[in-house]
Amino acid sequence: MKYRRLGKTGLKVSEISLGSWLTYGKTVEDNIAEKTIHKAFELGINFFDSANVYERGEGERVMAQALKEYPRESYVITTKAFWPIGDGPNDRGLSRKHVIEQVHNSLKRMKLDYVDIFYCHRYDPETPVEETLRAIDDLIRQGKILYAGVSEWSAAQIEEAAGIADKYLLDRIVVNQPVYNMLNRYIEKEVIPVSEKYGIGQVVFSPLAQGVLTGKYTGGKVPENSRAANEAINTFVKGMLNEDVFAKVDQLDGLAKEAGITLPELALAWILRKPNVASALIGASKPEQVEQNVKAIDVTLSDDLLEQIEEILS
Repeated sequence: MKYRRLGKTGLKVSEISLGSWLTYGKTVEDNIAEKTIHKAFELGINFFDSANVYERGEGERVMAQALKEYPRESYVITTKAFWPIGDGPNDRGLSRKHVIEQVHNSLKRMKLDYVDIFYCHRYDPETPVEETLRAIDDLIRQGKILYAGVSEWSAAQIEEAAGIADKYLLDRIVVNQPVYNMLNRYIEKEVIPVSEKYGIGQVVFSPLAQGVLTGKYTGGKVPENSRAANEAINTFVKGMLNEDVFAKVDQLDGLAKEAGITLPELALAWILRKPNVASALIGASKPEQVEQNVKAIDVTLSDDLLEQIEEILS
């Protein structure tokens, strides 16, 4: 495994990380999830991602349970808050009340003293950013979280948070978790430049576009056990299943074969070409998928190959 610094911090995380969204605590049986997490750790992955809203905390519980046999200092584990976790008016958002309560609840579920990273799962227009950052700063000072992050914040929102943190001498955001893959490149224009300005690293999710960049949907067919076939989660995938995407994926798959690698290896190596990306966050429902994806860290894409990829994607 290879490791990168998370933004300008001293924290080093594996280039491939493992998440529990849409998998652990629901669609993957606990024993298979545990085997998958153990395989990831054996392969050198030290970065594990979850959130309070992933199956109402079951994603956190399963992931932490699988990691408990390893020394706490040997892995980096995360959680998040923002999305509704109940019907009450304060069961959502980034208010001081909700953030502090959710961090405490996550720690109880995971049976941990602290989480390494706490993410604001989205931007909350109903809560002043200063209120949220002060709550996170207090939790950092208490040792309950170590680093602050955000997920899917715009460049302007990230800049706002950095300015407020500096003005009031609060702990800065050090990591952003956006979607980023060959089919969704929105962060390249503004988010990455602003992040680089403030020393914020990217930990990108959906690097394989929910499985579309594995080639499994070639010709528009939806395999029985795929994410697109799962009624609970298929809305995240089906929007990408169109003729234009299929044509691009077929061409990319051809390039990968010519280079002697798989399409997922090509897609992950393409993401890791960006120095501001600290880690590509994969989802895996079985150990073999982790083994396959980890191979991408040893793939170096030539300038010629990158140019060919750009022609296909443009």
